Amino acid sequence: MEKKELKTITVNRQARHEYFVEESYEAGIELFGTEVKSIRQNGANLKDSWCEITDGQLFVKQMHISPYEKGNIFNRDPLRPRRLLMHKREILKLFGQIKQQGYTLIPLSLYFKGSNVKVQLGLCKGKKLYDKRADQAKKAASREMDRAMKERFR
Repeated sequence: MEKKELKTITVNRQARHEYFVEESYEAGIELFGTEVKSIRQNGANLKDSWCEITDGQLFVKQMHISPYEKGNIFNRDPLRPRRLLMHKREILKLFGQIKQQGYTLIPLSLYFKGSNVKVQLGLCKGKKLYDKRADQAKKAASREMDRAMKERFR
């Protein structure tokens, strides 16, 4: 059994700033041919995207995939809802957590696993303003320590 290589397409950096990521899941995504070709040319953007469970199916909303330049009539709407592929029991588990505990599903990254496009979903809880400030302070302090250590050992 050969190991499939992961090639990251895009990462939703804003998600880690805006939310605490409790768990992450992998899901397949239902795409058309011109969308895959556009993704191969780095035409995807996860900013402001989110997931919703409707009628027992999982959809990603507001994920932008640029129209493929040579796709003409086969191009789809760049912001259309796209179905995510997960097992039914996983979707039902996520549905229960979202409804009861106040979580939300956010796409964290988009990547190729072999020749398939996969989405990493995060079960997230929103951060308050003071949480964001604390994270920024930690990052700044760690950067300062790294600089000081680098200067000291020159």
